[in-house]
Amino acid sequence: MDWTKIWNDICDYFKSNVWNIVWFFVMLVVGIIVIKILLTVVKKVLKHTRMEKIAQQFICTILKFVLWLILILLLLSQLGIEITGLLTAFSAVILAVGMALQNAIANVANGIIIISSHMFKKGDYVITNGVEGNITNINFMFTTLTTPDSKKITLPNSSLLNNSVTNLGAYPKRRVDFTFSVAYESDVEKVKKIVTDVMQSDGRVYLDPAPFCRLKFLSASSIDFFANCWCDNEDYWDVYYYIMENVYNEFKRHQISIPYNQLEVRERKDSVKLPVEGKALPERVEKVRPAQKEHGAEALAKLFSHDKKTKKKKKCSARETAQNETVETAASEPAVVSDAEAAEESIERTETK
Repeated sequence: MDWTKIWNDICDYFKSNVWNIVWFFVMLVVGIIVIKILLTVVKKVLKHTRMEKIAQQFICTILKFVLWLILILLLLSQLGIEITGLLTAFSAVILAVGMALQNAIANVANGIIIISSHMFKKGDYVITNGVEGNITNINFMFTTLTTPDSKKITLPNSSLLNNSVTNLGAYPKRRVDFTFSVAYESDVEKVKKIVTDVMQSDGRVYLDPAPFCRLKFLSASSIDFFANCWCDNEDYWDVYYYIMENVYNEFKRHQISIPYNQLEVRERKDSVKLPVEGKALPERVEKVRPAQKEHGAEALAKLFSHDKKTKKKKKCSARETAQNETVETAASEPAVVSDAEAAEESIERTETK
């Protein structure tokens, strides 16, 4: 390798492209400054909007990537490098990466939709895909839930967008529903008063709308009351357990029983008489059906069977004919012999005379 020639070529390049190299560094410095200024301005503008922080970060990341790509292409063009081929190769690479990461890109697109539409936010309690928990993190690829028993569940954004999501934390207030079952001999008004008094005794329960309790079902073993009240979202479980425990205690204090499942069994002593309606079954009468022309496999099968029967009959008749001829021949031969013997006897008699 001729290192002298290589060095001379490098020196010649710098001598012939001095101003291009100077403009390269000028554009590099100015481009870095412009990119930083633009990103700072965009971040400040986005902070004054109601957009989620994760959406702001995504926009800033995309903008930064685009600005740096433009700056690199301008610098390469300034050095005299043809960028048409680079753009073609870059497009092919992006296409290949996009095909390989189509599921990830779909998750990113769905994450943008979730964040921009405000379907739910961090801290909401949601139920989806057979799991439930509080949302602890939302990004453009996954959404993380924490279950009540401290399990971390990571769900792809595509599964959230393609399935129904029940957001229990979307509103500040939430209704607490109850069903209480008591014995049939219980006083309905007394039960309603006990339940509403227990709900009103908790200061976390809203008085407007007022607590509600009414008889709903007459079940097989009990009468069922439906009750509900409203509370703040974060107080839901505390209110639920408070009311359940205290209603049970108040039922015991007021001698209201909660029955077991009951089954009433009665002994039947009368004879069973089943009414008979109608007459006995009539005899079967065959329906007279007109002859129908047969087609297809059935006709062919019958045709083949008919030919076989005809051939069989012909064979049987031929055998019978042969047997009859044999019998007739056997019967005629003795007669012929006897005639010959009679002729000989007559000739002998004539000669003797």
